[in-house]
Amino acid sequence: MNKIFLGAVIALLLASIGLFWWQGRAQVEEAAPPPVVVETEPAEPEIPVADPGDLTGPAPPEATELSREERRFFRYDRNRDRKISRNEMLSTRSDAFRKLDKDGNNLLTFEEWAVATATRFDNADANGDEELTPQEFATTRPKRSKRRSACKC
Repeated sequence: MNKIFLGAVIALLLASIGLFWWQGRAQVEEAAPPPVVVETEPAEPEIPVADPGDLTGPAPPEATELSREERRFFRYDRNRDRKISRNEMLSTRSDAFRKLDKDGNNLLTFEEWAVATATRFDNADANGDEELTPQEFATTRPKRSKRRSACKC
C-alpha cells in the first residue's frame, strides 16, 4: 500500500514540475521581442539568353554496321583483340550449362560440359594456335531451325 501511495505522490510531483516548466517557457516566449522583418524588393531572376545558332555540341557517335556474325564474335571477344582465347570462350558458357541440365539434378558435371566445349573450340581452331579468328569463329555458329508459322494465313 505504501508503495502505491509513494508512486502516486511521485507521479503528481513530476506532473506539477512539468506543468510549471511548460508555463514558464510560454511566458519567456511571450516576452520575447518579435522578429525583425526586413522588407526587400524581390529581385527578378535573370533569364539566360543564348543564340542557338552559335551553340555547338559534341558530334553524334557513328553507328557501325556489324553483321550478325560480327556481333556474336564480339560478345565472346572480351578484350577486343579480335581473337577469342579458350578462357573467353568458356567464360560465357555458364548459361548454356544451366540449359543443358533440364531437370536441375546436376547430373551433367562441369568437367563433362567443359570437355564438350573444348572439343568444339578445338574443332573450330583450324590452325591450332589456341585462338579463334573471326573466320574460324564463324564455324561455331549454331544451326538455325526453320520456324513454321502457327497459322496458315
